[in-house]
Order: sequence, then C-alpha cells, then structure tokens
Amino acid sequence: MSGGDKLEFEIRPNPQPVAAAEREALLSNPGFGRIFTDHMVTIRYVEGKGWYDARVEARAPIAMDPASAVLHYAQVIFEGLKAYHAADGGVTLFRPEANAARFVESARRMAMPPLPKQAFLDSLRHLIEIDRAWLPTTEESSLYLRPFMFANEVFLGVRPAHEYLFLLIASPVGSYFAKGVQPVTVWVSPTYTRAAPGGTGAAKCGGNYAASLAAQAEAIEHDCDQVVFLDAVQRRYVDELGGMNIFFVYDDGSLVTPPLGGTILPGITRDALITLARQQGRTVVERPVAFDEWRADAASGRLREVFACGTAAVITPIGRVRYPDGEFTIADGTPGEITTGLRQTLVDIQRGRIEDVNGWIHRIP
Repeated sequence: MSGGDKLEFEIRPNPQPVAAAEREALLSNPGFGRIFTDHMVTIRYVEGKGWYDARVEARAPIAMDPASAVLHYAQVIFEGLKAYHAADGGVTLFRPEANAARFVESARRMAMPPLPKQAFLDSLRHLIEIDRAWLPTTEESSLYLRPFMFANEVFLGVRPAHEYLFLLIASPVGSYFAKGVQPVTVWVSPTYTRAAPGGTGAAKCGGNYAASLAAQAEAIEHDCDQVVFLDAVQRRYVDELGGMNIFFVYDDGSLVTPPLGGTILPGITRDALITLARQQGRTVVERPVAFDEWRADAASGRLREVFACGTAAVITPIGRVRYPDGEFTIADGTPGEITTGLRQTLVDIQRGRIEDVNGWIHRIP
C-alpha cells in the first residue's frame, strides 16, 4: 500500500479476546453490522500538533464529554470497505486507496483535518492482522471495515473543532439484505430529497444518512426495501438510493448512470463497474435520467435491467418500483444477465479468483 505521512502505531492486544468457540458460533450467522471484532484503532488530532497517539487496542466504549462538538454540530465522516477471504487463503482489500482519498475529500468538505492516506491504509492493515481470526470464509461474507472520524473538542461555539478522534472498527458480515441477492422493491419519495447543489451530497458524512432515515421509513411503510431520491431542484431526475448508486441497462446492452455533479456520493463500486462494463465493450453513459423516462422505458421494454451498487450490498437488482400513483416492474422482475454478470466479475476480482488487470486488489498475506 502507498500513501502520505506515516504514523507509528502502538499495538496493545486485547487481554480478554472472545473465546474461539464463541467467535466461531458468531461467525456462523453474522448478519450485517451487529457483531464486532476484539480490537479497534484510534488516532487523535489536536490543532497545532497534528495527528498523534496512533494505537491498536481492545474495542471498548468511548468516553465523551456532553459538550463534545460532534454531539451538537455533527462534524462526523466515515467510510465503508471490506476485507475478503481470498481463493489462495490470503486476505484481499478492494481499492482501499480510493476510500482513503474519499475520506480526505469528505474531511475537507466538513472542515475537518484530512487524515494522511498512509495512516488510513496502515490502520486497516494493523486491524486486519490482529483480528484476522474474525474474517469469515463463506461466499457472501466478509469483514466489514468502518473507519470514521468526529469532532471531540469540548466547546459549544459554532466553528470547526480543534480536536478530532479517528477510529476504525470491524464487523464480520453476511449479505446486506436479509433475503440475499434477490431483486428489491424501491420507493420513489415524493416528499424528501437527499442533497442539493452546494450541499454535502458528495461527502460521506453522517448527516446525509440521518436525513435519509425518514425517507427510508416512508419506503418501509410502502413495503419497499429502499428509497430512491429525486433531485432537489426540479424533483424530476434520479439521484441515488438511500445508500447506493444506481444503473440502468437498456436493450442494446448499454448502461446509464446519473452524473455525480456534487449531489451524489462518488461510489467506489460505481466507478469500478463503469470501468468493468467498458472493458467488456459496453457503452456506459453518465447523464441525468428523469423518473418519467425510467417509467416509460420500463413500460416499452427498452429498459431491461436496473441495479443499485455500493460496498455493503455490492450489486443489488431492482425488480419493482413504487411511487404515490402506482408501480411498475423492470422486465420480468428477475435479476438480469448483465447485472448478474457484472456482479460475479466484481466479486471474483475482490476475492482473487480472476486476474485483476486494473490493480485494484491489495493483498495481506
């Protein structure tokens, strides 16, 4: 791995790790984001001193003052990536340097100090090495890595904080959706928007996700798995789902995805799929897609497949779309050939089963 400034990490092994038998029982059915490994990484920042006190230590609650800035002004960013059990028995990470770079950009947008990319990458390596026994080995499972940073200065003035805490925790996970890789039903929200031009849509900050929860609750009320947001200006064009980017696949084999433009999170999976599809000889266009166009193309049969993508779920086919005035189905509502093929190719690369011609995989022996 490569990056910027280097920090020395102090390693403090957990004196009371989870017993092997209990760990194996937990790994047999991990779910998503509900069990955690024995350790965490912490790095501190103070203005004028910079980043310091990097350590790997026992995972434990965080002591926090009630006046900590994050609790009042929401200066918090995070990332999400996975470590995979590779075909050769090693461990693979998929494009971690892209997560490190996006973490820097999120920090800048939220007026937070950027963590050096090398420190970000080293934190991943140290945590995986010490908690490697927590890496699940079944096909749809992985070790989900959650780096995050928040303002922990004890101060109630409205300004960027002067103190921050970076942490990295890890969670063994199975499929993001409980029913596995099956087509989902999505709700097109008539009420809520995710981000506006000039806002924080391109940053992976906590506030974006908090703002999406009411819309997700609306989706659940309509028996849908996920919410789809339209643009905040004209309320016509598809932006993204609550936590995933979206692709449209047409009858000529071409793919269309909404352009980033500052309101959509620049997904690392999204970027990889654009590359893979083009390497397969497919046309990929980044352009606005109106909801009316989506509905009309599904009705005419021109639109053959739709899928959402992101780190947690990888690729999830969208089978049915609901909105206040009705609903429609994409083709026959089953996973399409292009969606399925792209997902398999990406998963095979991530797990080291096929050649990585793009240099995306970082290995931990």
